[in-house]
Amino acid sequence: MSAAITASVALIEPEPEVARRPSFKSRALHNRTFMAGAVMTTTIVALVLLAPVIGRYSPVGQDLLHTLSGPSALHWLGTDELGRDTWSRLLYGGRTDLQVGVLAVVFPFCFGVFIGTVCGYLGGRLDSIVMRVVDVVLAFPFYVLIIALVFFVGVGTHGIYIAFALTDWVVYARMARSGTMVARTLDWVAAAEGGGLSRARVLWRHILPNTVTQAIVYSMSDIVIVILAVVTLGYLGLGIQPPAPDWGSMITDGQNFLQSDQWMAIMPGLAVVFTGISLSLLGDGLADILRPE
Repeated sequence: MSAAITASVALIEPEPEVARRPSFKSRALHNRTFMAGAVMTTTIVALVLLAPVIGRYSPVGQDLLHTLSGPSALHWLGTDELGRDTWSRLLYGGRTDLQVGVLAVVFPFCFGVFIGTVCGYLGGRLDSIVMRVVDVVLAFPFYVLIIALVFFVGVGTHGIYIAFALTDWVVYARMARSGTMVARTLDWVAAAEGGGLSRARVLWRHILPNTVTQAIVYSMSDIVIVILAVVTLGYLGLGIQPPAPDWGSMITDGQNFLQSDQWMAIMPGLAVVFTGISLSLLGDGLADILRPE
C-alpha cells in the first residue's frame, strides 16, 4: 500500500525545471571585460563623430603665428610645425583610421565566412583549391604582403581596401571552414539532412549561425590589425595621403621634433594604443559572452 502511494506521489510531483541560460544583455552587463571595452570603444567613436563640433579648428587650417606651440587654452594639445591644431587633427585622424579599419574588414569578413563555410560543408575539389590559395597567402609575412600590394596597386585609401580585400579573407575562410567541418558531423545536422531539408537550407539556417560567432569575435581584433597597418603605412608614406589627417602621418611628422615637442608624436601614439586596447577588450568580452555552455 505504501509503495503504491509513494509511486502515485512521484507521478504527480513536478519535474525540476532546467536552468535557462541568461540572456545576451544580462551576460553582457555582468561581463567586466566586455563592458570596459564597450565603454572605451563608445567613447572613441563618439569623439571622432563629434569632431566637427569639438574639434574647434579645421584639421588642415594653419595658424602660422603659433607654430610648434605647446598645449594652451587656444590650442589644447598644441600645434605642429605648420600651425595646425593637434587636437583637431587627432579627432579627424581617428575618424579616418576607424572608417578605413572597419570598411577594410567588411569584405574579407563576408567573403571569407561565405567561402569557408561552403568549402567546409561541401568539401571536394573546391575545398582543395581554396585551401591551397589560403596556404599560399598565409605563407607570406602579413605586413610585407600588405606593403607590397599597396605599393603595386597605388597608395591611399583605395590601395588599402584592395590590399586587405585580397589578403585578409583567408583567415576568416580557414576559421569558418574549421567550424563547419566540426558542425556537419553533429547529430542535429544529420537529423536536418535526414528530415529532407536541402543543403542550402541546412547550410544557411543551421550551420552558419553556429560557426559565424568565432569570426565575429575575431573581427574586433582584425580591426585593430587593420588600424595598425594603416598607421604603419601612413608612417611609411603609403597610407592616407596629406593633407588629410591620419595618426600614422602625425607620428611621422612628430618624430622630427621628439627633442623639443614630444606631444606631436606621443598623442597620436597614445590614441592608437587606447583604440587597440578598447577593441581587444571588446573582442575578448564577446568571446566570453558568445561562448556556448
